[in-house]
Amino acid sequence: MKRFERLERIRRLDPEKDAREIYRLSAAYEFPWDYTRALELALYRTYAVPSIGRLLAETAELTDRTQKRYDDTALLLDTVVEHGFDSDEGRTAIRRINQMHRSYDISNEDMRYVLCTFVVMPKRWIDAYGWRRLSRHETVASVVHYSTLGRHLGIEDTPKTYEEFEAFLDAYEEAHFGWDPGARRVSDATLNLMASWYPRPLAPLLRLATRALLDDSLLQAFRYEPPSAATRALVRRAVRARGRLVRLMPPRHAPHYARQNWEIKGYPNGYRIADLGTHPVPGVKGCPVRQERTSASAPAE
Repeated sequence: MKRFERLERIRRLDPEKDAREIYRLSAAYEFPWDYTRALELALYRTYAVPSIGRLLAETAELTDRTQKRYDDTALLLDTVVEHGFDSDEGRTAIRRINQMHRSYDISNEDMRYVLCTFVVMPKRWIDAYGWRRLSRHETVASVVHYSTLGRHLGIEDTPKTYEEFEAFLDAYEEAHFGWDPGARRVSDATLNLMASWYPRPLAPLLRLATRALLDDSLLQAFRYEPPSAATRALVRRAVRARGRLVRLMPPRHAPHYARQNWEIKGYPNGYRIADLGTHPVPGVKGCPVRQERTSASAPAE
């Protein structure tokens, strides 16, 4: 197979009717590393909305059990990519997400914003750092995939096009990004987790490199000292160089899913989808008494 042959296959498919296959080809074959990094960034930036970051700090899942929360998030979301919404595995994963999130009193607007990050951040990342830009077919398929996920999670009034997803995300961040000490603790724990995947002496350098990839609005919300312009340029050039190198490599012949990522550390002996995630108890450790609502309203993490 030639480097652009799979893209030609994608372009022969219908981006709406064949959205699942296109998204799977894009995420598991064309850009598995980029989608992992982009979705990490997507979830990370939601902490800068105080109503989200504060709740995550109160539950203590992302500060006390950071690796497990990371693993469960990646595995649950990617189960749907690998097996589809209508599969037993996909339905179990969505059921688990809903069981967790319906225990919390989170607005539909926050839920909709989190969904927008899943659509927008991968395109922005891949267009900036990937071995090629995301095609229109892949962009539309991503919108269909996450709109379907939003329906399964009970999110109301989701955008209809990529442009609407992007506009909602930008407006929501401009209106809601802000400082919260709990959100900063969650951010620190996440950066420490990412640094822990590599040899300890590299941790300060890796935290600096990660901050160099963040935009000013995130740095300001978490009150991080901005890296120097030279550091930012060096780090971003390095990530772009990685994309150019991938472009020269043979295309992937087998899919790569989140469960195969070496960053997933918590399940060396395997796992059951039904056991992933948390089991909140109302009134205990940041979990309020459950409120009856007509829709799910918590970020899919």
